[in-house]
Amino acid sequence: MNDNLKLDIAYIAGVFDGKGSIYYKQIIEKRKTKNPIKVWKIRMEISMPDKNVMELVHETLGCGTLREKKAPGKKKQYRWQCSHRDALYVCKLLWPHTIIKLHKIEQIIDHYEPDIQDLGDNIVDLALERETRQS
Repeated sequence: MNDNLKLDIAYIAGVFDGKGSIYYKQIIEKRKTKNPIKVWKIRMEISMPDKNVMELVHETLGCGTLREKKAPGKKKQYRWQCSHRDALYVCKLLWPHTIIKLHKIEQIIDHYEPDIQDLGDNIVDLALERETRQS
């Protein structure tokens, strides 16, 4: 793990804002033996030709997959990708530093933790706080 984790997370958030994408959608998936059902597809990815940056992303976040992609006649690309609960973990890390993709990141956080942003979450009961500190 990197020593400059906070700096790296802020850097990764900037890279993600510029080169990343989020897929957050509920779709109807057809099944061979059963009726079609609604499923959520939640995925985050960053794709770019710089291998060092992509390795830093993968190593710092500690989740997802990093793959090399070479299309005929095109420059080699590296793609980092994660989905579902890993995407929630990454969204929580990137949330304070993201600007452009903030709305999509908040959608993923709200999907998994809908009660976390209730209005009463940040209110501290001072009487209760004082009582617990004195005892």
